[in-house]
Amino acid sequence: MKKIVVGYDESDAAKRALERAAQIAKAFDSELIVTSVAPVMTSIGRSAGPVDPTDPPSAHVEELKHARAYLEGEGLQADYVPALGHPADTIAQLAEERGADLIVLGTHQTAIGRLLGQSVSESVAHKVDTDVLIVH
Repeated sequence: MKKIVVGYDESDAAKRALERAAQIAKAFDSELIVTSVAPVMTSIGRSAGPVDPTDPPSAHVEELKHARAYLEGEGLQADYVPALGHPADTIAQLAEERGADLIVLGTHQTAIGRLLGQSVSESVAHKVDTDVLIVH
């Protein structure tokens, strides 16, 4: 495994995913690419803009700073990629562009989300040919 993409959002599941990705990167001397995706809003009619004001890109830049602090504490370097878009599509595209061998994601889906099929991690798994490790 040469390249690992990690989707990170500071949820407990994402923190566990980052820890697992760090373990794998150490074991295989892999390159880590960590992304945090600020979601765009899909709406009908007028809105304040395409970005959710409760989840702005600046918050995702901060999340990546925290991921960097953790990984550097583990003696690891990574490429940090803040992004804007639909999270599953953006993570899948990044993994494809970078030639990732593995995508590591946490899952923190609610029961309603499961019923409606709204899990980012499951959606990524359906969009890529790359192996996906979903950490609970």
